[in-house]
Amino acid sequence: MAKTILIVDDSSSLRTVVKMSLTRAGFDVLEASDGRDALARLDQASKVHLVVSDVNMPNMDGISFVKAVKAHPKHRFVPVIMLTTEGQDAKKEQGRAAGAKAWLVKPFNPPQLLDAVSRLVPA
Repeated sequence: MAKTILIVDDSSSLRTVVKMSLTRAGFDVLEASDGRDALARLDQASKVHLVVSDVNMPNMDGISFVKAVKAHPKHRFVPVIMLTTEGQDAKKEQGRAAGAKAWLVKPFNPPQLLDAVSRLVPA
């Protein structure tokens, strides 16, 4: 059974690129356009093994989203990778404090993303 990854980004073109990389690697992919949408998708899904989230999004930003995920008993152990244009150490520390397990800066290369995913989602 394929592992499921949720991509959270307000850019549909970025979601498409990430989805293509992940589906080629054998993952099932769900998509959400912001943190609120992602929380709803997590609640609807039977099992999500990993989340890849942007930081800067409308309605609910990525840091607030990670905090909400980690506060939810059903989802608190789901690992989260932040994939964002934000590269400042202060933002990275906010992400770590919220519960993010990895931080990748856009533009990203697919092998780099797949390496981070493979470290957090055992085969």
